[in-house]
Amino acid sequence: METLVHRDALTRFGCALSDPTRVAILLSLRSRPGYPSELADELAVSRQITSNHLACLRGCGLVVAVPEGRRTRYELADERIGRALDDLVGLVLMVDPSCCPVSDEGCC
Repeated sequence: METLVHRDALTRFGCALSDPTRVAILLSLRSRPGYPSELADELAVSRQITSNHLACLRGCGLVVAVPEGRRTRYELADERIGRALDDLVGLVLMVDPSCCPVSDEGCC
C-alpha cells in the first residue's frame, strides 16, 4: 500500500539521483567513505560544488557527515543504500541500457 511517506522517500531518492555529480558522489561512497576535497578531485569539480551536493545528499538522508578533528568524512547513511544503487544500476542495464541516453537535455 502506497503512503505519503513512501512517496516522499522515493521523491527524495529521485532528487538525489537527478544530478550526475550527486550520482557520482553516491557511487564513490558506496565503496568507501570520502572527504570533500578528495571527492572534488576524483570527480573533477570544485570543492564548493562538491560541498553543495554533499549538503543536498545529507538533506535527503542518504549520507552522513562524520567529524574527524578539523576534517569531515562522508559516508552512506546506511549500507543498504549502496546495495540499492547496485540493484538499480543492474536493473536499468538489464532492461535496456540504450533506452535513456544521457544528453544535455536530460533523459526524461
